[in-house]
Amino acid sequence: MQHADRSALLGSMKMSQLIPKVSIPIMVSMLVQALYNVVDSIFVSRFDPHALTAVSLAMPFQMLMIALSTGMGTGINSLLSRRLGEKRPADARKAAWNGFVIEGCGSLLFVLVGLLLAGPIMRMVVSGNLSNADAIRDMGISYLSIVTIGSFGLFMAIFFERMLQATGNAMLSMITQLAGAITNIILDPILIFGYLGFPQMGVAGAAVATVIGQWVSAVLGFTLNQLKNRELRLNPEDFSIQRRILRDILSVGLPSTIMASIGSVMNIGMNAILSGFAESNAALNVMAVYFKLQSFIFMPVFGLSNGIIAIIGYNYGARIRERVYECLRIALIWAITILAVGTLVFMVFPGALMSIFESEAEAELTAQMSQIGVVAMRIISTSFIFAAVGIILSTVFQAVGRGTFSMIISISRQLAILLPVAWIFARLTNNVYAVWWCFPIAEICALFLSLFFYRKCKREMLDTL
Repeated sequence: MQHADRSALLGSMKMSQLIPKVSIPIMVSMLVQALYNVVDSIFVSRFDPHALTAVSLAMPFQMLMIALSTGMGTGINSLLSRRLGEKRPADARKAAWNGFVIEGCGSLLFVLVGLLLAGPIMRMVVSGNLSNADAIRDMGISYLSIVTIGSFGLFMAIFFERMLQATGNAMLSMITQLAGAITNIILDPILIFGYLGFPQMGVAGAAVATVIGQWVSAVLGFTLNQLKNRELRLNPEDFSIQRRILRDILSVGLPSTIMASIGSVMNIGMNAILSGFAESNAALNVMAVYFKLQSFIFMPVFGLSNGIIAIIGYNYGARIRERVYECLRIALIWAITILAVGTLVFMVFPGALMSIFESEAEAELTAQMSQIGVVAMRIISTSFIFAAVGIILSTVFQAVGRGTFSMIISISRQLAILLPVAWIFARLTNNVYAVWWCFPIAEICALFLSLFFYRKCKREMLDTL
């Protein structure tokens, strides 16, 4: 098959074959990324348990950077897929250049954050209730400064991944992500502990390894896009900044960014709530460990989501209603199955999962983390299956250009419901174990809202194809 016809597979291949062909490479690469996030935390916790607390407090602000890059990437992917489905490849290439500019501006914003605001941010979030607060603050400033100042690699890596995914080139997208993740995994222990003649850098080493991995992914992504992705190859002759194209990207990208950023705001809010308990250091570390571990379960579903957004966007643009519905049905089965397995793992093996992050240096802190973490894992995992349905429905909204629906759902789930419920439970019970129930309560409420918006989207957009 000619390279120029590659995207046509999205509208013709049997759906039971197409979804795994497009999604499994992305799922694998995201699992590897989840692995290096966990490995990163394991090495940091082994270096110094308080370093894990520092990275945990810096993480929400790093997540804001990731949210902007991936949110804009979703907008780019959605528009490119629709233009290719409408048989408008020239417009797709112009859209790609506009996406490049948007991602570049996003990176510049976070470079300024790293240069000017890393110190004030960490001084704001490190509570005086924490033991070793000064050391935690200094380590957090170092980590946050490095990952933000070096953020261009992240933004470009995401951009080229989405370019490849938009044409169904999931295997090449996987290769770029694997290259970055493996680089990070290899460099983490070398730079954190000072192996092979390198200086011992601690938390700063973890940040440098992350940035180098992102740049490797970006360079490889650019190379593969130019050599293998002929439909969307960047050519200076196609460069044209157009207000209409920017608006089309931002109409999906901004809601997607806000939706992803809400997770950071939620994390900051939960950190503030958990900091009020006597077991604050342990509770904060449990929160960080949970998000690392649950990424193993959720990353395959997000990989599935990234794959089907191109499929649904293409077939929606080509007005093939039956394939849109078939893709949705199969994706729901996959997502529910994956997260059902995840629920079982978290229910049966929470102690073993927490033991991965144990440190002999701080036996008392480790024991508290294990005790709190076992309960937290079991409670939170009751929400996984509800989340599976919500993630897939939100993907449908993004693929057809209704990203605001997904944004409203995320705001409701993580701000309007989860944080108030967590705060109320903390105040009423003064018991850190009760706080974790905010997760399943918020997910159930969000599911009902997702179903309401899906019914509206189905009636007004999908059924009219």
